Amino acid sequence: MPIDRTAIVHETATVHPDAVIGPYAVVGASVVVGARTRIGAHAVVDGPTVLGEDNVVHPHAALGGPPQDLKYRDEPTRLVVGSRNVFREFMTAHRGTVTGHGETVIGDDNLFMAYSHVAHDCIIGSRTVFANSASLSGHVTVEDDVILGGFVVVKQFLRIGRFAYVGGMTPVNKDVLPFTWTSSDRDTKAYKINGVGLSRKGYSAERVASLNKAYRILYRNRHDHAAAIAALGELAASAPDVKVLLDFITSSQAGIHGA
Repeated sequence: MPIDRTAIVHETATVHPDAVIGPYAVVGASVVVGARTRIGAHAVVDGPTVLGEDNVVHPHAALGGPPQDLKYRDEPTRLVVGSRNVFREFMTAHRGTVTGHGETVIGDDNLFMAYSHVAHDCIIGSRTVFANSASLSGHVTVEDDVILGGFVVVKQFLRIGRFAYVGGMTPVNKDVLPFTWTSSDRDTKAYKINGVGLSRKGYSAERVASLNKAYRILYRNRHDHAAAIAALGELAASAPDVKVLLDFITSSQAGIHGA
């Protein structure tokens, strides 16, 4: 088992024979480390935490620590991580709380750059990118293929819709629409459809065009919510991506950063 002689691994931890634990790393109680996962020098994985396969935890990252919640009383909550995620230096992700989901969940193929933070009870999808110091408060849901720019900060209990791009330094105080480019050049709002990002993910020109049409509807009716919903409903009948956008808007409890 390739565990450095200076690493500290708790007797209740389960480390796959193909995992690698680097110098001075700490693997705590009730941690499960999957095959080919690498934990770098001085990194800390507290428990209960489950790390899937092929994850890379860089030096000084800290995963599975207790939530920063004053109500937390050392209940046995956990962090659950999928496979092929990269956690860069000084990134932090905390366990859940009993007043939330009881666990923080991170999917597959995500990149968390240096100093980014995932708070308690967050749910992160797959293929997301958190740029340097992007931070989530508790109970935030980030759907698949989202990109958060550097120093983005997200208020608790919000949702970031799939394929959204949030520009650097943006304060997020409402739900972020899927498929959009949202920034805070003046006010935080969705300035356009994230066409370049969607094309890179294999979206056809027709699908992007339907979403651009939906954005124009939102912009024209930004002061008439009912009219926007009605017009989007007509378009959604023939455009499944617009249906996703419409469902996100109508299910929002925190309000949205609209057009």
